[in-house]
Amino acid sequence: MSPGDEPAVPPAASPQAPAFTICRADEAVPPAIAGAIAAIGNFDGVHLGHRALIAAVRETARGAGRPAVALTFEPHPRAYFAPHLPMFRLTDASAKEVVFAHLGLDGLIVRRFDATLAGTGARDFVEGLLVRDLGVSGVVIGHDFHFGRGREGTPAVLADLCAQAGLICRIIPPVALAADAEPVSSSAIRAALAEGAVARANALLGYRWFVSGEVRHGDKRGRTLGYPTANVALADCGLAHGIYAVRVRLPGGRIRDGVASYGRRPTFDDGAPLLEVNLFDFSGDLYGQGIAVEFLAYIRGEERFDGAEALIARMHLDAAEARRIIAGDPVPSMFDA
Repeated sequence: MSPGDEPAVPPAASPQAPAFTICRADEAVPPAIAGAIAAIGNFDGVHLGHRALIAAVRETARGAGRPAVALTFEPHPRAYFAPHLPMFRLTDASAKEVVFAHLGLDGLIVRRFDATLAGTGARDFVEGLLVRDLGVSGVVIGHDFHFGRGREGTPAVLADLCAQAGLICRIIPPVALAADAEPVSSSAIRAALAEGAVARANALLGYRWFVSGEVRHGDKRGRTLGYPTANVALADCGLAHGIYAVRVRLPGGRIRDGVASYGRRPTFDDGAPLLEVNLFDFSGDLYGQGIAVEFLAYIRGEERFDGAEALIARMHLDAAEARRIIAGDPVPSMFDA
């Protein structure tokens, strides 16, 4: 999905968790992460392939006695170059912050992807951005990383420029779930979610995929059906329409399990796609507040029913199935402290 524009609800911080410093676009690099070793990428999804970079940057930074950070760019370059085309983002800027904070890094540096950066040559990218502006001591990249004007910078070019600038440079090979499998990629995860293959997407991510957004007013139909919902609009979401078992983090850190529908409500209005979440064992007003929703499993596709009674009967079955799935789901949660 492409999460909504509202901030992700962050996980509760552990009292023992190390400090995690975020340096957003246009901010100077703070002393806590000065001279860092940086893993560079767009990191959409922060999936298992990206984790290899994170593990390598932590190892490299530890050996060099430097902070370990991720360096990423907003907006996503694809959105910059083709703003008129819908883009199914797995993790927006705030969601990436949530995931990175779980991975043992010292911090995250975000830089603006704009006309200036798009027009920067490979050498200026290294000598200007990395050395002069950010002051990094080294970089870790994936095997397919390209950078600079017209993507002129290849991994080999970066390694050569880093050597000239006195920077550490490590290039990480592709990662696959099995020896004969395709490499883990954001595209593969998007494809899985588009098919409703949540279990596969979560396996490639290494955590449960989640979205975040503000609860909006709807037509209140769920109340009359006995299943009141918290409704969230998702921008450019490529998730398969259907019914899902979910886990929800509410404001203040409360966690509730639930069952969710994402789609156009064909039984009633066939309107714009909307995420509608029924929270188990919950009552309260969430309008205007941000929530985060993890997807555990796809239960069934969206259907048109012959009236409310048939729909309610199926909703009872969906809720029972969601409870069963949630009780046995082993995948790590971004909501755990």
